[in-house]
Formats: sequence, structure tokens, C-alpha cells
Amino acid sequence: MNKPFPILETTRLILREVTEEDAPDMLTYLSNKQVVQHMGLLPFQTVQDARDEIGWYKEIWEEGSGIRWGITLKDEGKVIGSCGFLNRHTKHFRAEVGFELSQEHWGKGIAREALAAVVAHGFTSYDLERVEALIVPENLASQKLVEKLGFIREGLLRHYEYTCGQFDDLLMYSFLKAEYKERDDA
Repeated sequence: MNKPFPILETTRLILREVTEEDAPDMLTYLSNKQVVQHMGLLPFQTVQDARDEIGWYKEIWEEGSGIRWGITLKDEGKVIGSCGFLNRHTKHFRAEVGFELSQEHWGKGIAREALAAVVAHGFTSYDLERVEALIVPENLASQKLVEKLGFIREGLLRHYEYTCGQFDDLLMYSFLKAEYKERDDA
């Protein structure tokens, strides 16, 4: 992809492209079992695991199937999580959103701030009609987060993914552009 990677700014955050230099910071939170337990990943063991994740971010950006921003606090610059789109289908004007955050930053509204910025960017810059979130039923915190932003639970996708040696059920949430505009106008 030839266009520059977009940088998103919120009150407290800068969402930016992740680079190889961010691998040690990513390893810090992606090696935490609590952080990855609902992501269909095993805890990362090495910096190479984080580099591989960064490689996947670059791959989805270059092929146009997604984009993943590193979440940084404005006053620090260290990557403390990520948020972005995957499984983007331009023909159908939809994409799936995903996010994770270092455990030390949970409960501070950072994930909500980052997710709100990413979803807004999807509706305004990528012309998305629908943003989806697929969440394991046990992940109550992520369910609450997307519901606060206006996502609607549509149903349960049984044995939808196979990760870490097991089939996972996933809850399907969606947020439509018209619903976003209604909330934005309120």
C-alpha cells in the first residue's frame, strides 16, 4: 500500500504504526496470560513472537485487509496495546475490530478511547457501513466495552474458530454507520 499509515490522536493517546523497535514493549503485555486469554493466542515467549505479530500487522495493511494501530500514551510513546481492523471486506463495506491492552492500563478508559477513535476512523475514512466485534462469551469486560460504544449483540457463533487446540464460540456484535451517526449527533 502506497499511502501513508494514518496516525490517530485522542485526548490521551496517539495511535500509530507499530515498528520493529516496539517488539520488546509488545512482548511485555502479550506474554501476560491475562491479556491473551481471550484472544485465541498462547502467551508470547520471545521477542521474535512479537516481531511475527508486527509482521502480520504490516501484511494486513499492505494487502488492504486490515490495519492495526499501536496504542501509546501521548507523554510516553511506548506501545501499551493495539487496536484495529481485520477481515476487511471492501465489497461489503465491513470489517472486524480487535483490541488488547497491557494489564497495567486496564480500567482507565484507555481501551474505550482507542476503540472509539478507530471505529470513528473506519466510518469516516474507510466508508465502512458495519463494524463487527467477535468476542468469546467469557470476556465480559470486552462485551461491556463494545456495548458502551453502541455495538449490538447479534448472537452466538458456535465453534466459530479453532485456536489453541479447541473450538471457540464467539459472540457477534455489530455497529452500523447510521447508529454511529446518531450517537455522534447526540
